[in-house]
Amino acid sequence: MPKMKTKSSAKKRFRITSLGNVRANVAFKRHQLSAKTSKMKRQHRGTFIVSTADAHNIKKFYLPYGA
Repeated sequence: MPKMKTKSSAKKRFRITSLGNVRANVAFKRHQLSAKTSKMKRQHRGTFIVSTADAHNIKKFYLPYGA
């Protein structure tokens, strides 16, 4: 059976942690930041761990060799 291809969009957006979780960037930080509160901008800094149900689909369909 041939190799499965990794989705190019997914490899730019997600990473697999050492424990097998999926890490992603937080949304809503690109433009119109003056309209957003400082609390929101501070809390959305960095990355977050994707929920278990979404992580299962990401690893199965988009990152088949991720884990």
